[in-house]
Amino acid sequence: MSNWPWLRRVTIRFATFAVALSLSPGPLHAQTGLKKIRMAIPSTNVTYLPFFAAKDNGYYKDEGFDVEFILMRAILASTAVLTGDIDYNGAVTGVVGAAIKGQPIKAVIFTMRSPVQSLMAKKEINDFRQLKGKKIGASSPGATTDLVAKHILKRFGLEPARDYSIVYVGTEAGRLVALDTGVLDASMLSVPENILARQKGFTELAFSADYIEFPQNGFGASTKKIKENPEEVYRMVRATLRGLMFSADKRNKEASLGIIMKNWGVKTQAMAAEMLDYMTKALLPDASISMQGLQYLVDRQRENAKVTEPIDASQVADLSFADRARKELGLGR
Repeated sequence: MSNWPWLRRVTIRFATFAVALSLSPGPLHAQTGLKKIRMAIPSTNVTYLPFFAAKDNGYYKDEGFDVEFILMRAILASTAVLTGDIDYNGAVTGVVGAAIKGQPIKAVIFTMRSPVQSLMAKKEINDFRQLKGKKIGASSPGATTDLVAKHILKRFGLEPARDYSIVYVGTEAGRLVALDTGVLDASMLSVPENILARQKGFTELAFSADYIEFPQNGFGASTKKIKENPEEVYRMVRATLRGLMFSADKRNKEASLGIIMKNWGVKTQAMAAEMLDYMTKALLPDASISMQGLQYLVDRQRENAKVTEPIDASQVADLSFADRARKELGLGR
């Protein structure tokens, strides 16, 4: 049985979104006058707080949308967007990966300047040099956890295969258990698993936002939707940006903690506060990204996909909607 039962409740709560999708009666949406929007998200990570703030605060409803979040693997979500089964893919790294492979899909907004992950190690390990010959956990080849782990370790002169081995464990909870049981010597962990690991005495060797910058979160749409329904895309971006602004405003801290506790099943305000603190360290308050950072992500994804032709970052994203929303909401550029 899990030592952290609220994590199981989070998973169950998100899993029911897909069921709710098939059971939701169509006439209800006709009565409310809201357009049903299906958005896939890849995990229950707290970095999706701006999305939930936009939903809970009624920003999506203000735009005429009833938004449903559906937990779905990134690679499946991009396919579902292209078939029209899903409107938007919130696994924006997956959107970039699909675009690199030539699929007609683009990212339209990013909400984080970097991943929010920690490299957690056994209690006796407190120096990167001690990771030589060790097993380090990541989720899957080419995934964000994989990219970040290799980038950080390279900064300290460590190369995969030569100096350490990467062990792929698909879930955050699985990697935490593997670390706890000694199967792994260190592992990349997102929030809140990194907090739980720290509480158990594991060492936080590095926090991703201190070492690397490439945009994360946000969502993407098919080029067909961008071309045929640009106002819907724009209104979705504008509502999400409002959620991002709300989450970034320190005056809304108590309200943000409430949203975290409600949607992530967190029982204590102290845990919610730690989760919020990690998330805000990498937040993009106005969704303005570094194109250099996006190019880094494109290049790493291209290398992983074995695409030899150079691809410019502008080819995988259409940020005109975010630019327009920033101006309309008084955020300058």
